[in-house]
Amino acid sequence: MIDTKKQFKWFSVPQWRQEQDYLREMHKNGWKFSYVSGLGMYHFEKCEPEDVVYQLDYNPQDDTTKDEYVQMFSDCGWEYIQDYVGYSYFRKPATQMNGEEEIFCDDESRLDMMKRVIKGRILPLIVIFFCCILTLLTQNHLDGIAGDIIRIFMIFITVLYLSLFASFGYQLWKYWESIRK
Repeated sequence: MIDTKKQFKWFSVPQWRQEQDYLREMHKNGWKFSYVSGLGMYHFEKCEPEDVVYQLDYNPQDDTTKDEYVQMFSDCGWEYIQDYVGYSYFRKPATQMNGEEEIFCDDESRLDMMKRVIKGRILPLIVIFFCCILTLLTQNHLDGIAGDIIRIFMIFITVLYLSLFASFGYQLWKYWESIRK
């Protein structure tokens, strides 16, 4: 009998809700989330099917405050699983919850998380993006195949980054609109 399972799944930065739903659905199907590694390789252990709620929080902590941070969630019944690229993963059986309980108590705290994501993930991407653009603009002196390869690579990076920014901006706007209603 197979006791472990790996699945490749990729979620963009603002798709934390979809990731939570995915992990919950896997647990309902008898696969308990163990950890995520690499670029989206999810590891699961066989378990009894159960409705378990998964929550993610983007809050990169230094080692001095990490224990307090995890303890705060533990005191509310959330099991800490792991940290991965700035996100902390928690879970709690639905039977132990009081209604639609979440680690965020209100829309303001969710928006605070989104602001932390912007500062921690999006701003560095913007800096890298502009470095790539500057590199592309200054590489006009390269001739031949090397210059062509660099220009094609930089155009690819530019399109990729613009797509990421547009996707994140659209999803942030949708979220903002949903809490304004």
